[in-house]
Amino acid sequence: MITPLDSDRYQRTPWKNGGGVTTDIAFDGDVWRFSRTPITAAGPFSDYSGFDRLQVLVAGSGLVLQTPTGEIDVRRPFRPVRFAGETPIVSRLEAGPVEVVNLMGDRGKVRINLTVLEAGRTQHLGPGIHIAYCPGGRAILQFADGTHELQADGGLRIEDIDGVAGCSAGLIVLGSVLCVSQ
Repeated sequence: MITPLDSDRYQRTPWKNGGGVTTDIAFDGDVWRFSRTPITAAGPFSDYSGFDRLQVLVAGSGLVLQTPTGEIDVRRPFRPVRFAGETPIVSRLEAGPVEVVNLMGDRGKVRINLTVLEAGRTQHLGPGIHIAYCPGGRAILQFADGTHELQADGGLRIEDIDGVAGCSAGLIVLGSVLCVSQ
């Protein structure tokens, strides 16, 4: 099943630490969330103990996440990074404000992955929920049974499809969420 996501229905959520607002594109309560966030000033990240976090820079450059054990380099766009939600992080902006796409999931309930599909790249979609999101411009996502055009800030929720998705134009951020047995 493929369901278009309407950007007019995205929800705005204040950060836990009060430092900004996230645009929730798709989510399942407190289990997982796929969102887009502007980071306009350096500062601490909210604590999400028990969650895995993935992040990819989609606008701007020069984001560095400082942790007690070193840096997480997010300086270059479209290269996802992974970190634990309980890791103390302070962001540093080396070249002004940026925007990121985040995927967070309760590690006791889900496994998450974040991939960037550029034109000509494919990804196997297995069980679970997949969110295909076009951060800018226009993109085309292809499946064996059809093509879906995405405009800037548009997305698709993909469920119960076991097959290959391919990007034939533009760029797509693909978040995958797999429920785990308890």
